[in-house]
Amino acid sequence: EQHIMELAAIFGVVWTLSVLSFLYSASLSIPPYVNPLALITIMVLFLFNPTKTFRHEARYWVLRVLMRIVASPFFYVGFADFWLADQLTSLVPVLLDFHYFICFYITNDSWMKADRSVFADATKCVDRVTTLRPVVACLPCWFRFAQCLRRYRDTKEAFPHLANAAKYSTTFFVLIFSSLHFTYKSDYKNSSENPFFYLWILASIVSSVYSYTWDIKMDWGLFDQKAGDNKFLREEIVYPSVGYYYTAIIED
Repeated sequence: EQHIMELAAIFGVVWTLSVLSFLYSASLSIPPYVNPLALITIMVLFLFNPTKTFRHEARYWVLRVLMRIVASPFFYVGFADFWLADQLTSLVPVLLDFHYFICFYITNDSWMKADRSVFADATKCVDRVTTLRPVVACLPCWFRFAQCLRRYRDTKEAFPHLANAAKYSTTFFVLIFSSLHFTYKSDYKNSSENPFFYLWILASIVSSVYSYTWDIKMDWGLFDQKAGDNKFLREEIVYPSVGYYYTAIIED
């Protein structure tokens, strides 16, 4: 709709100005790292603006659903709850970037300086924070895991809710073994000697295969035995060419 495009255009301009101001901060005599902080501040103020302006209905709806997602085990899970939680599972890199953003400004006392060389150790908030980052990365899958358990409690249907919960739980093992591999990396000459490396690979394979199978069979409804002429697909298809579906299967 028009208002969505308008907001997207406005934030696109704000983001562009922030990037340009960062790149030309020396010429503008502005501390470079003030710009990303100002950009995030504007975004946060927009989202939490208490006045009935700037699409407050939509903003309040998002905040309400997010609060229900955070408290997933304690509330009935509706369509909006698991739909938005599913979107969060695709935004793990964004959440990790936000974690890095907070860590960066908290741990760097000299970020107001105009000289960017003071940030020579740019990986500090990644390499030295080995506990919190996996937790942040795990949160979206935990939300969906908790929602599935809640759905099972409300419906008493083991399938698909417990099976779906098991799918999201595989991500926990991927993150745990990945973190352990990273933590004890210095104790081994190379990764081939680190047992957590192999557990990480195994957990990743199991998680990927499980998620892929669920996408194809459950979410997309493909490989239906009653597919008829639409081999390996489903009885009813939306797109005129079956090639779209086969391409999606391969791409996924």
